Amino acid sequence: MKLLLSALALLVVGGCSTVRTLDAAKPGAPVVYSGTRLNLYVMQGGCCPEDRFGVAAPAHPGLDLPGSALLDTLFLPLSLLTVLGVGFQATGGL
Repeated sequence: MKLLLSALALLVVGGCSTVRTLDAAKPGAPVVYSGTRLNLYVMQGGCCPEDRFGVAAPAHPGLDLPGSALLDTLFLPLSLLTVLGVGFQATGGL
C-alpha cells in the first residue's frame, strides 16, 4: 500500500502529462492519447518534446505513463470529438 501511495504522490508532484498536454492546446499537437504519446516519445529518446507537444517532458515518464494512459482513455470520447471538429461549450453553476 505504501508503494502505491508513493507512486501516486510522484504522479501528483510531477504533473500528469495528459492534463499538461491538453491544457497547452498547442496547434497541431496530438490530442488523442496525448499524454501517453508524450511519455512514450520521451522514453524512446525523442528530441524536443516542447516543440511537438507544447509542454516539457515529465521528469519520470515511466512512472507517469500508467496514469496518463488511464486519463487518456477516460478523455478519449472528448479527444475524438475535438479531432473531428465538434465543439461544445461547457459551463458550470446556475
